[in-house]
Amino acid sequence: MASHVRYTRVLHWGPLIALIIITYISLYSIYCAMQWWPVHTLGGFLHMAVYLTWESLILYNFFNSIYVGPGTVPLGWEPEKMEDTQFLQYCVICEGYKPPRSHHCRKCQRCIMKMDHHCPWINNCVGHKNHLSFTAFLLYAPIGCAHSLCIIIPSMYWAMYRTYYHRYGRGEEPDVFLTVNAFIAGMFAVGLSIGVVLAVGGLLFLQVRSILRNETGVETWIKDKANYRRRDDSEEFVYPYNLGRWANWCMVCHCRRRPELDGFWWPVRDGCDQYTFTVEQLEQKKDKREHSVEYVIKKPYSGTICPIYMGPRVCFGSPCTDEPRIRVCKGDHTIVTRWKRHWLYGTKALDTMQIGNTKKRERGWFPRQCAVEVLNDGFVDQPEADGYRGSVEDSFNTKKDR
Repeated sequence: MASHVRYTRVLHWGPLIALIIITYISLYSIYCAMQWWPVHTLGGFLHMAVYLTWESLILYNFFNSIYVGPGTVPLGWEPEKMEDTQFLQYCVICEGYKPPRSHHCRKCQRCIMKMDHHCPWINNCVGHKNHLSFTAFLLYAPIGCAHSLCIIIPSMYWAMYRTYYHRYGRGEEPDVFLTVNAFIAGMFAVGLSIGVVLAVGGLLFLQVRSILRNETGVETWIKDKANYRRRDDSEEFVYPYNLGRWANWCMVCHCRRRPELDGFWWPVRDGCDQYTFTVEQLEQKKDKREHSVEYVIKKPYSGTICPIYMGPRVCFGSPCTDEPRIRVCKGDHTIVTRWKRHWLYGTKALDTMQIGNTKKRERGWFPRQCAVEVLNDGFVDQPEADGYRGSVEDSFNTKKDR
């Protein structure tokens, strides 16, 4: 990854909004704390030191997640033994093979080691090298915001009843003064803090659960599909990377201290090998190709998320996902692998096209009414009145979405 890309990752709506929220809550909390517990007292100094420690840990792990990055697979990577390539997936964008647990990120345009997901709040992927930093960020952010709530809410209470305590109090209550605008700003800070505690706390729970299972978000989805493929068999798919909770936790915490965990090799359970999971992925890709259907575009689509001009059912039935929408022109051929009532997900028949020195794969969602199915004999199947083909596609869509 080019250095200028790395150092401008923070110049994106996700990191900028996260930094604005962190800064706003922190400055308001410090402003309130300084009024009722000044730092020139011992208690005030210790309290402020604890609070600034939380904020420092939040920012450290936040920037660590961004700039250390998840670890990328070298372009054109190949295994040491060429015969092992039969067990690996090939990436046409990076022009190399994907090591076990690696996946291509369409936003980063690179294959990522042990990719969990692409997080817009850090404008980077969560993977092998930054998984611990990202989880630590998810831990300290709710703690820091909970501490802020313990500062802001009492401050607003004392500011509201300041006159009452001056008149009838014992003189021991803190003297906090907030203007009307400052009080409104405090209510906003409380709302942001509660939102961070609930939302980020939920993400923390999901991440800790994934670490204890030694699964990434992508691998959980693949494992579920593997078990579904074996629904008629007596045995479930054996996930090879689950070594026990403690071993799984230590693997993430010590990934940088253990040279054998280089992102290309992973310890596995007894009875499994390095390619158990990748072979399952290849089998799922094979099933996907077998169920794919060719469509020809009869009506152009510009790639907008909610095409109002195609009617309310298409507009409001747009898939709730961050997956891309692709622009299609009349006469284009697409290989469709997923179906919804009013939308199709597929890849243009020309899988990649050359733009300068960069290869771009055109794959994504487009409205169903734009295309008709190409039958095996070369004829085009005319869709029904509402553009809904029926049970065969629904059956496969149900399997795909599990």
